[in-house]
Amino acid sequence: MIGESAEAVLPAAHLLAPLVAGLALAATGLTADQVPARLNRTCQAGLGVLIGSYLNPNTLAHASGAVLPLTVVTAATIGLCLLAAAGMARTGRIDRASATLGMVAGGSAAVISTAQEHNADSRTVAFLQCLRVALVAATAPLVVHWLISPQPTAPGTATPYTAGGWRLVTGDHQGIGLLLLAGVAFAGILIGRAVRLPSPALLGPMLITAAVTAGGFSEEFAPTGLLRAFLFTIVGLDIGLRFTRPAMAHIRRLLPLALCCTVAISVACAGLAWVLSATVRIPLADAYLATTPGGINAVLATAVATHADVSLISSVQSVRLFIMVLLAPLIIRLFTPRAVSPGNAQT
Repeated sequence: MIGESAEAVLPAAHLLAPLVAGLALAATGLTADQVPARLNRTCQAGLGVLIGSYLNPNTLAHASGAVLPLTVVTAATIGLCLLAAAGMARTGRIDRASATLGMVAGGSAAVISTAQEHNADSRTVAFLQCLRVALVAATAPLVVHWLISPQPTAPGTATPYTAGGWRLVTGDHQGIGLLLLAGVAFAGILIGRAVRLPSPALLGPMLITAAVTAGGFSEEFAPTGLLRAFLFTIVGLDIGLRFTRPAMAHIRRLLPLALCCTVAISVACAGLAWVLSATVRIPLADAYLATTPGGINAVLATAVATHADVSLISSVQSVRLFIMVLLAPLIIRLFTPRAVSPGNAQT
């Protein structure tokens, strides 16, 4: 329960804590080393399997009853993110690739881990993503408490927000699960490179896992518990080590604009929640938790604590997260055809 319980208190704890540690080491000049590229790619593949596992039959079944509204809400969220990114790129002296990836609402660890592959500044992307996650985590419980009074959970109701404990993968047979995980990750990277997917180390394993789990086959190889915490830890540490003193100065100047854009997206998503609630006729609090711009761990923890419809909320968040991570590289290619390199983006 270590990994999940920590994120219930501090969402993305295993991403944020090593990021801060790496930042301290880099900013003070104690180390100039980076996480090895091979280890970084391996962690991307693990994250791809994790995200792909969200698209399981239960998730698809819960989301199938509101396909059109959910499609509209997801498309609107993507549009809001692109609009905010365009505004930041125009007024914040930040390259378009970094702004776009930084404002993608969902899959923060996966997005951060692939930033450099898209000529984006991973430090700026990490800052914008962590700011969004922190804002969602801080406000979601307050908003839900204001919207509703918690109701008791019906007897026998199961929630998908379960702990990984000391397991490394989700299945009962850890050895077999780890072998399947390694096989899917390796095959996904090879196929991703063969078909020239953007971010093949992430998207290849993600698409293979999604196809396997959506087809109702075994999903007992998704990272969980300590392995999931390790993946987030490496991603966080890798980004934190890139925060030099000049980068910190740039981020400090970017904070007011980033905060305004993040708040604006969150408020707009709350408006989308009202539309979804009125259209599908679900409680406004459930719709709000289902449409928050990311922060899935904080959202699910809040849903459990307030006895909301966890299945619905998990379904909507998981499907949107999958779509966001899948589309992010394509959005970069479409909207940043001449993205500058990270070395030129920061001064």
